[in-house]
This record gives sequence, structure tokens and C-alpha cells, in this order.
Amino acid sequence: ASVAAIAQAATYTPTNIKAPFIEQFDQNWESRWKQPASSRFVVKEPEVYPGIDDDKGLIAIQKAAKYAISSTFDEIVNPAGEKPLVVQYEVKLQEGLECGGAYIKLLSEGFGEDSTMTSDTPYTIMFGPDKCGMTNKVHFILRHKNPLTGEVEEKHLDNPPSIKQSKTTALYTLIVNPDNTYEILINNESVKSGSLFKDFTPPVNPLREIDDPHDTKPADWVDEAVIPDPNATKPDDWDENAPKQIRDPNATKPAGWNEDVEAFIPDPSTEKPAEWDDDEDGEFVAPLVPNPDCDLTVGCGKWEAPLIANPNYRGKWHPDMIVNPDFKGPWLPRKIPNPTYFEDKEPSAITPISGVGFEIWTMSRGILFDNIYVGYSKDDAKAFADETYAIKKPIEEKREREALEATVHDPSESEGFEALAFIRKNLIDFVAKFNADPVLAFKERWDVAGVLGAAIAAFLGLLGTLISIIGGTTAATSAAP
Repeated sequence: ASVAAIAQAATYTPTNIKAPFIEQFDQNWESRWKQPASSRFVVKEPEVYPGIDDDKGLIAIQKAAKYAISSTFDEIVNPAGEKPLVVQYEVKLQEGLECGGAYIKLLSEGFGEDSTMTSDTPYTIMFGPDKCGMTNKVHFILRHKNPLTGEVEEKHLDNPPSIKQSKTTALYTLIVNPDNTYEILINNESVKSGSLFKDFTPPVNPLREIDDPHDTKPADWVDEAVIPDPNATKPDDWDENAPKQIRDPNATKPAGWNEDVEAFIPDPSTEKPAEWDDDEDGEFVAPLVPNPDCDLTVGCGKWEAPLIANPNYRGKWHPDMIVNPDFKGPWLPRKIPNPTYFEDKEPSAITPISGVGFEIWTMSRGILFDNIYVGYSKDDAKAFADETYAIKKPIEEKREREALEATVHDPSESEGFEALAFIRKNLIDFVAKFNADPVLAFKERWDVAGVLGAAIAAFLGLLGTLISIIGGTTAATSAAP
């Protein structure tokens, strides 16, 4: 069956799964979501590799723009106790993600249906992809409340996973378990898991002891491990003024070198500009150019022996370093009990949540969000994904494959094009596997990766040769006085 027939057969159907919050952006979505006039989110079907027929999503339609939109829950979501918190949603980067975020925020209790989301709106968790420059990660930020002071501090996940940079739908899932562990899944595959106590910066619980801020290093404390040898003296034959290079004493002027002819002469084709004023601009001097008469000899102009390394060069003298006999080791302030110490034994009992929102800035248009789940059941979230993501993903990938096949030119099969023919036949499969799992793609299709690597190496080699030629030409030109 054609991909169009498959997509048409997979027509959008609202889910019957129940949860504290599920959003599929179907009828009357505007009654459930609120955005300021400056935000331009719309709900429509995707334009790039559409999946299920009539399946719409929330789309950021403009690039270089800020967006903010939110929806409140009918009831507060409070995962304290024996229930996990499960957050799941789809992201479709229709034009990639050049610079910006595609993350979701779980808004803290107190955010009501009459509130308008801004960058200052308090949230409990921020989760999802973010990419710009060297940043490429799936955020998991937990805003944790200090039980002593009431202050809220952001806790950032250490070594977060990278985003799925694909124009097909990606499924992001976060699970916060009641045993204070977490797990992040991308496309139903676990990519990161660990402890809420150990994997965040700053840590959820502060240190029991801290450095005494009033302790100071004693004046006589010696923390230099090595020192210059005070008994060392410079050798008598050490010449600090000897140059690094000298003229080669064994070089001789080549036969036929003409010192009576200048190597460079004023350019005879250059005339003094009409607007040149000798009184104001000084005497006009034509730029120097290589003397064409030198082409008739091995060289001309004043001859000098080439420079070589000076065998007597020793540089500036320094005494040898020795172990410092007075070394006491690195100084550290004494430890004192941390006056702000507390122990939160259940960081999974997060601040209750009253809504969700997207508050992003992006340089890419077409970012699509869909099929949001916030609840307490891993099984329900998985079943929801099976009804939505699992159906649309293969349809999108087939559309992507067909688009790639249509754009790959059929190269000549004559001698010299074997590598191109091989790449063409296998590139589509490699790209599909790479989008799903880059590491697995290189393992399974090492043959394609090798040919691509060789092609890239050849291109870089050619580029390096061109740069060397250009650099040599520039150097020769700059050598002229």
C-alpha cells in the first residue's frame, strides 16, 4: 500500500485513556489554552512528513520569535506518596532546531486559569530539548523548595542526554519515581536514569559541613611545593644574548646571482593619480613589483645567507627547581557545620503542579507539540504512545525515505562512479537508522559510514591543498618590501 493510503487509514481518533491531563489539540483547544497576543502558536496538521490523517498539533509558525502558552489542570497534580509522576509529549522539528528550545514546563500550584504565562511564571519541572551553539541537551530542571528558608532553587540534571535532531516526531518521556529515582526515555527507549539525590547540580541536599568563611591562611604558611634552587648559579659559558637563529656560515652565493640589479622596482605601469597633491600628500612613489630582469638570472638584489638554528643558543637561564623544605601542603579552611543544612528525604514529593505550558524562544519555525500526558501511570503513558506515536512514526519515516529517494540523483554506473552508486543504494537506510540511533547506525552500516568518511576525507584533503596554494601565494606576495 502507498504511504498516502496508510496515512489515510490511520485517521486521528481521540484517546479514551484517562489521566489528570491529556491534550491532543483537537476540537475547542483554544478554550483550554491561553496565550498572550504576542505569541503566535496555532493548531494545524504538520507540513513536513505528515503522519496520521487529520492529526493536528500546536505549532510555532514563525522563526526568531518568542512564544508562551499555558493550560491549567482540572485538579492539582501532587505526586507525593507512592505514585510516580509521568510527563510525556511529542516534538516534531519540521525544519530542525537551529537555536532555541522545545521544552515543556510543569507550572507550580498557584498558577490559575486566569493567569498568563511569562518567562517569570514559577514552574516545578522543566523538561525537553534545547539546542543552540554548543548546547545540545534534554533539560530536566527541578525547582526544589528549601524546607528551612522556603527559597526555591533550580537543580539541573548532570550530563543530560542529547536531543533527537529529526524532522519526524520524537517522543520525550520523564518519570519521577516515589523512591527518588528518575528515568528519561526518548522514542520509548531509556537514555538516562539515576538518583534525584546524586545526579543534580547543585545537589538537592546541601553539604553537612562547609568551609569556615572566617578562617584565614596563617601568614607563615608555605604552600609552594617547589622553589628555585637558591644555591644554583648560571654557568660562565651561558650566553643569554645569543640569537636563536644565525646566518648559515657555510652558505655561498649562487653562481650567476646579480647583486647589481634590484630585486624589486617601482611599478612602471602605475601613474600618479590626478588628485595627488605633492604639497599635501608628499612625493608620489609607485608601489614596488618584482623586477622582470631577475627572471633571467638565478637571483638578484643583495644576497644574504639563509638563517639556520644557532647551535650556541641557550635562551634565558633559570635555576633548577627543588623541593621546598618549608612546604606544609595546600592550605584548606577548617570545616564547620553548615548552618543552612537540611535533609529532604523525599525530593520526589515535588511542589504540586497546577498546569503545563510552553515558553520558548526559537530561530526555527514549524516546531510542533502534540499528545501531552501528565499523570501517575507509566502503563497509561505507554498505551497512549502506542495509540499515537507508534502509529504516526513509521508513516513519517516512510514519507521521509520517499523524499530522500526522490532527491538523490542517479549517478552514472560507469567506471569511477562505483562509490557514488554504493552510497545512493544504501544512504537512505543509513539516514533512517542514524535518525533513530546514531551509534547503532554506525555499528550496523559501517560500510556506508566508511564510504562517507572516505568521501569527506577526500574533500578535506582537496580543501587543504587549495588553502596551501592560496597561503603560499599570499606568503610570496607579502615577502615583497
